[in-house]
Amino acid sequence: MSQTLLTVQNLKTYFYTYAGIVKALDGIDFEIRKGETVGLVGETGCGKSVTSLAIMRLVPDPPGRIVDGIINFKGEDLLKKSEEEMRKIRGSRIAMVFQDPMTFINPVISIGDQIGEVIELHQDLASESLRLEIEELKLKLNGLDKDSDEARRIKSELDRREKVKGSPPKISRRRAKEVVLKRTIDVLKLVRMPYPEKVVKQYPHELSGGMRQRAMIAMALSCNPDLLIADEATTSLDVTIQAQILNLLNDLKKTLGSSILIITHDLGIVAEMCDRVIVMYAGAIVEEASTRELFKNPLHPYTVGLLNAIPKLDEDVSKLEIIPGAVPNLIYPPSGCRFHPRCKFGMIMCKGERPPMIEVNPGHKVACYVYGLR
Repeated sequence: MSQTLLTVQNLKTYFYTYAGIVKALDGIDFEIRKGETVGLVGETGCGKSVTSLAIMRLVPDPPGRIVDGIINFKGEDLLKKSEEEMRKIRGSRIAMVFQDPMTFINPVISIGDQIGEVIELHQDLASESLRLEIEELKLKLNGLDKDSDEARRIKSELDRREKVKGSPPKISRRRAKEVVLKRTIDVLKLVRMPYPEKVVKQYPHELSGGMRQRAMIAMALSCNPDLLIADEATTSLDVTIQAQILNLLNDLKKTLGSSILIITHDLGIVAEMCDRVIVMYAGAIVEEASTRELFKNPLHPYTVGLLNAIPKLDEDVSKLEIIPGAVPNLIYPPSGCRFHPRCKFGMIMCKGERPPMIEVNPGHKVACYVYGLR
């Protein structure tokens, strides 16, 4: 089993409104391992986006507040970090791609300046400058006769720069701007942005929806984060562009080795992208399994209902199955299992205490009394 990158334990996030306390997250537990892609799925309002905001420590306060829990990232509890410490983590070690880029990209600042600001804030520009100089010298050396005077001079320069890697010399403001621009163009090339040298000078309104989303991904990846959170990152895009963005995320995961948390209500995206799936309902996690296992053998009645509501190409049906009832009001959530008012297998015990998460098969966990009784 690969090393655990993020562990969330008993996370509770409430919103204090005039109508009452909205228990958006009421004690959720999950983990993400290094190098894997995890899908967090559920219908609108179940708490998926609040989970991502809680991990980033971006829950708006007021009215929101993280009231309990542990968010352990690489051995450090993010809930114990100061705001100043979190600023250093956001963007550099944990990055996020939001659903609507026009909401989160500043419309009056160029794309290059916005990506460059992230790079300047989180990266050691002196080290990056030294790295670029070493790369340039190696390129020059490749085209020279190894025994020539010029080759010997470049080798000497390379050796000198290699020796100061640990403590690179300070650079001028002008050189810093050159490094930031070079890094910005490189990261735009990484996300396959067409004409990156031109895009750095453009403003968000001059780009298409797909290009804006690529710019958001470039901004998120500019510092090679350990964890990338994609919150409904392809929802507002047409199917063709959506496929391109998903393929891009897959390729970047292999290139950079980052872990990805994909938040979505689209099970098609989950099937294509994710190694594991976490199913959430009304602020609680009800099932967790590998993607293949979940689609092959769903256990929780809610998960079964979600999968049965998807039309199948090999079946001719006049009506799709639906989940009866409506999503509960999280100010007054149902007692016990929050799904029991809509569940056809509901029992008296389901109305009492919330069922614990149990492992039915290796790696396949479910919170349902039906399986606890076996």
